[in-house]
Amino acid sequence: QVQLVESGGGLVQTGGSLRLSCAASGRQFSSYAMGWFRQAPGKEREFVASISWSGERTDYADSVKGRFTVVRDNAKNTLALQMNSLKPEDTAVYYCGQSTTWGGSRNRYEYAYWGQGTQVTVSS
Repeated sequence: QVQLVESGGGLVQTGGSLRLSCAASGRQFSSYAMGWFRQAPGKEREFVASISWSGERTDYADSVKGRFTVVRDNAKNTLALQMNSLKPEDTAVYYCGQSTTWGGSRNRYEYAYWGQGTQVTVSS
């Protein structure tokens, strides 16, 4: 069984940066792809970024490409999302998820485990 805990959210100004982290416990962290999703109030959870089980392949939503970077450290069972040039439209609760795939997925239904979420608010 896997437990995921996000941290690092907060309030930042437009153009600022934030680094989210996800600490994983349980077995087989390195065997599956991981991803970041976000959800604003009244909206569906949307894909942000994913990284393959080995960290060799990454994928990003067009809305964050060039601004966000996803990394993983399998030796430490951690996942991170570096968020730069933040915009008000990035405001959401951000969730770390473990995929049922190895290569990664943009589909929220292909993730078996989720963290509790961490709030990111970008003020204008």
